[in-house]
Amino acid sequence: MTDPTQNQKAKSDKGKVGVYICHCGGNISDHVDVEAVRARIEKLPEVAVARTNMFMCSDPGQEMILEDLKKGTIDRIVVASCAPSLHESTFRSAISRAGGNPYIYDHANIREQVSWVHHGEKATEKATRLISMASAKAQQLTPLEPIRVEARKHATVIGGGIAGLRAAKDLADRGIEVVLLEKSPFLGGQLANLDRIAPTGDKAADLVRDLAGQVLNDNAITVHTCSAVDTFDGYVGNFKLGVKKWPSDGKPGKFKQIDTATAAVGEFFPFAGVYTGDPPSESEEFTIETGVIILATGFKSYTPYNGEYGFGQYEQVITLPDLIFNMAENKASGKLLEMDGRKIRSIAMIHCVGSRQIPGIHPETEGGYLNEYCSRTCCSATLNASNMIRKTYPGTRVFEFYRDIRTYGRGQEDLYEEAARNQVVFLRFEADDPPEVIQNGSASQDDFPLLVKVKDTLTFGEEVTAPVDLVVLVTGIEPNNVADIVEMMKLPVGTDRFLLEVHPKLRPVELPISGILLAGTCQAPMDVGETCNAAGAAAVKAAALLGRGYVELDPFVAQVDVERCKGSGACVEACLNDGALKLVEMDMDGKTIKRAQVTPVLCLGCGACVAVCPENAIDIAGWTLKQYEDMVDRIVAEEATG
Repeated sequence: MTDPTQNQKAKSDKGKVGVYICHCGGNISDHVDVEAVRARIEKLPEVAVARTNMFMCSDPGQEMILEDLKKGTIDRIVVASCAPSLHESTFRSAISRAGGNPYIYDHANIREQVSWVHHGEKATEKATRLISMASAKAQQLTPLEPIRVEARKHATVIGGGIAGLRAAKDLADRGIEVVLLEKSPFLGGQLANLDRIAPTGDKAADLVRDLAGQVLNDNAITVHTCSAVDTFDGYVGNFKLGVKKWPSDGKPGKFKQIDTATAAVGEFFPFAGVYTGDPPSESEEFTIETGVIILATGFKSYTPYNGEYGFGQYEQVITLPDLIFNMAENKASGKLLEMDGRKIRSIAMIHCVGSRQIPGIHPETEGGYLNEYCSRTCCSATLNASNMIRKTYPGTRVFEFYRDIRTYGRGQEDLYEEAARNQVVFLRFEADDPPEVIQNGSASQDDFPLLVKVKDTLTFGEEVTAPVDLVVLVTGIEPNNVADIVEMMKLPVGTDRFLLEVHPKLRPVELPISGILLAGTCQAPMDVGETCNAAGAAAVKAAALLGRGYVELDPFVAQVDVERCKGSGACVEACLNDGALKLVEMDMDGKTIKRAQVTPVLCLGCGACVAVCPENAIDIAGWTLKQYEDMVDRIVAEEATG
């Protein structure tokens, strides 16, 4: 019979690994026999304790780890739960609170990689193997220290729309110097093209004027219009941007020259962008040294292709932005809406043009993409326009052709109910059977020029024909083309072509490149309130990064064994981030030789250099070759005994 004390001594000699397995409220335990896994894992020679909890990320779950660490029962930790991207920082913080090194911890993903894709015995078996591998690796973990980087207390905001303005002002209010770069001659972005904001009714021009005035009057903020980033270098806390600035004639629109204390704003609504008057007479270039970068590059409205619902074929087919622009410019006083001198007796609004596109039903653009997402703000904007028409021009009838109405924000459902009270007529269509816009063949001058035909699902597929004077296409939102910035900064982009955050809930305004943040509609379709909230979140995150004067980065970077390195340069060629690896001259045994040297703050920790080094002279801290070997050995051992 085996002596338990001898078994415990063997465990102590090899390392005291604590394994903590999560039920995840049934997400895991409904498919994985968690207790059976625990019973098998606790028999591993390196494992001192194996415990389970309904929610390991909860306070009671974390307390388990803290208590075992404080007692000295364990000195290495494995948490088996959901994806590490969700709660890795949670468990590292818990370990630090117990006085341990946060990098003596490894993670086994048994939710996304197991319970969400496997069932029954296979799920239990795979979970056991993943945790066993993590335990084998954990006993090889060594305490690491984060990389500390001095951080310049300076931020650069790219984009002068409402998101960029809000972020710049919030940063300045926190004592951080800011440079704001805008490509156009104007501040205000797409908000400057709107009349009133739904559902509050606030004037867009007033919002732009007020916020832009605050930004221009803040001594901590420097604004450069007609400017764009041309070169990019550096890392969080110490970025270097090369900027090009070019002259401009100040178009569009006429502008009254007002001193920058009040800002210059368009004399008439259709474009209410703030003109700073600062573009140079000749092109110039300059460099910005900055600590963080906030991208607020905004969006553009979808442009229908020629023939889409008659767009480009019939002059009576326009987009919703065109309608808003014209309604603001032409303030008629009669009972009928007038457009370019024509009285509009009946108007058709067609929703989801350029949004929620379906492969096989909607044609791809020249770039080969579809906008499969919902643009979210279009329904409320359309309902607001319909209500304005019905209240201001009661003689104009309004038809709304829609797939679904999505008025998700606070107060926006009221717009829908108000439209019903205002006798707006709603007709619902299926995605694969959209409305058809055709020319009215009647020769009579008094007849309506266009007909809109649809099978209305609200009346069980009855075919309805609406005679109209005007068709308005409710166009969706697309991200502005920032391919140059994406390529320059190596940024991730989603399938929808918007910039992709690390995690929508846990790190909603962060990009994987530390120190580069997102604000507003460069990330996803948002209304004005959401955009300002996102910009504020980015500003707070940036201020938190820069507030201490330094930034701490994870230490999972390449390390070179100079004794083994022969200076072949293969690692430098394989490196995915310029400047992270280079060959440097050094003295060794009285000789000048070349050896690889890592710049830790630039290293991605990808391991490309490890794979090509002929001397095995490079390892990634926290993911060493020896750790990988132990994990593979454990797989082989499990196979042999399984």
